[in-house]
Amino acid sequence: MRKSTASSTLRRTSMPSNTPAIIIAGTHSGSGKTTITLGIMAALKARGMRVQPFKSGPDFIDPSLHRLVTGRISRNLDLYMMEKEFCRRSFAKQATQADISIIEGVMGMFDGDRGSSHTLGEFLDIPSILVIDARAMAQSAAAIVRGFESMAGGRLIGVIANNIASPRHLQLVREAIETHCQARFLGYLPRNLDFTIPSRHLGLHLAEDNPIPETAIAQLAATVEAHIDLEALLLCAGEQAPKKQVTQKKAPPERIRIAVARDRAFCFYYEDNLDALRQAGAEIIPFSPLTDQKLPMDIAGIYLGGGYPELYGKELSENRAMREAIAETIETGMPVYAECGGFMYLTRGIEDGDLFHPLVGIFPTRARMKKSRASLGYREIHLRESCLLGPAGLAARGHEFHYSTIEEMATGTNVGITDIYRVDRGGSGYLHKNCLASYIHLHFGSNQALAENFVQFCQENFDRLRKKPCPSPSKK
Repeated sequence: MRKSTASSTLRRTSMPSNTPAIIIAGTHSGSGKTTITLGIMAALKARGMRVQPFKSGPDFIDPSLHRLVTGRISRNLDLYMMEKEFCRRSFAKQATQADISIIEGVMGMFDGDRGSSHTLGEFLDIPSILVIDARAMAQSAAAIVRGFESMAGGRLIGVIANNIASPRHLQLVREAIETHCQARFLGYLPRNLDFTIPSRHLGLHLAEDNPIPETAIAQLAATVEAHIDLEALLLCAGEQAPKKQVTQKKAPPERIRIAVARDRAFCFYYEDNLDALRQAGAEIIPFSPLTDQKLPMDIAGIYLGGGYPELYGKELSENRAMREAIAETIETGMPVYAECGGFMYLTRGIEDGDLFHPLVGIFPTRARMKKSRASLGYREIHLRESCLLGPAGLAARGHEFHYSTIEEMATGTNVGITDIYRVDRGGSGYLHKNCLASYIHLHFGSNQALAENFVQFCQENFDRLRKKPCPSPSKK
């Protein structure tokens, strides 16, 4: 096997209209790719570069940490949940506004079929850097890299080793990879690295909680600068920069106001969903079910995303004014779309052990917290009837990940609850008047009519209510 050299994989090319891009993939979940991704982002930002972060897959938590480190909103890229051209446009729009784009992979490099990091890299024509956990191996690291190279078809062009214990350990790993593999050895992180990201039941902490001190980020950046060849990494990223530039559509004038719950309890949103609503003519108005006493003025719809309502059940319950405002608004026919945590908020309440926190009460069921994960995976839905998301038969895709279940809930005209859509792997979407709620986080990029339909429905409902004649005064 030919020993890799800088010239064999790091050819400079002239692409003035393209920005460098890489995918940081792992051999498996837990290999250290999040820490290494954050470190590289932080180190490049410390050099004064504009770093645009992305996350392969449906994760909400890693993108929030990317934003904490780079100061830029991280976007999810997922070829299962997004139409191909939507995915390409989302990437191109953000990438052209930065000096480098870094995509953090999901699970192992090839895990997830259509949603895998490798598939995304092939589609966007972006090379991959592989993170390997070298904790319990030495020369065997080369066998792992060669195996990944054989499946990657030339797209794997760099390797970073995590958990290197000593100079001798580094020498063995590095020499084996440089002797037997094509990918360039870019560096390593030491095993004694003092950097941790606290975890909680849904995964990692969100940036809203400021889980990583600025001093720790600075130290991580300095460690990456010392142990990873960033110049070589930048050449890797620049060699196969994305070729296709996509012209962005000009957003139409804002027509209606849609209130979006955004606080510590409700913080799981695909940023492209919000952009899709804006593109359809909506003005996004943030509000807090935790602290605000009333809804924003002159809104035509509400979007209640996911998050951690169970961690703030007491505060949400004690904010009775907001609970009653949302319940009253729904009963008057306001279009409301709620997913996962937003759905839990609209039930009678959240039950967590011996604690019960009463909530909005639109849906006659309780959300019960479990000690283990209740559901995880991609989902595809098909509308049974027309509603605020579109006509009967409309299909869309998303992801489900939660630690709660709901009590059995009756549906039908006698209780005013409709089982509004069919889910490919079980589950339901529930409709009460114009309020649709379920555990599934739909990605509006899976069907671009979703955002347009929702905005149009909100617009027509708003106009209808404004034109509704006032009741005639009673005669005495």
